[in-house]
Amino acid sequence: MEAFAGGCLCGAVRYKAHSLLYPATLCHCTSCRRAAGAHVVGWFTVAATAFAYVSGKPSLYRSSPGVRREFCSRCGTPITYTCDPRPLEVDITVGSLDEPGRVVPADHIWMEDAPAWDRPGDGLPQFPGRRTP
Repeated sequence: MEAFAGGCLCGAVRYKAHSLLYPATLCHCTSCRRAAGAHVVGWFTVAATAFAYVSGKPSLYRSSPGVRREFCSRCGTPITYTCDPRPLEVDITVGSLDEPGRVVPADHIWMEDAPAWDRPGDGLPQFPGRRTP
């Protein structure tokens, strides 16, 4: 099992994860943009049983019905996203990884929410909403 370690900017919250369930993605949705204060957020997904905090305790924000976002209350780093439709999975921000280069995004999602100036030219597939099979 491939292990991943990461945490927040100030070091108060640390986690370990392993075994990606899907290729990572770059999300352009309005709620991710606002939660991160950035035009895009990189996410990778693991099974809930493959994720654990090893130090510190994040704060929880319910950003919309059925959606939970965890972040460091000290420095503000976004760490996880979980939602009711996928209770056995945890999405983790690629930017919070100690080695973010190990998780390479495969596509862009929620392009319909992206600002008009946000048009990636990296050649990766772009979906108007969620990924399609």
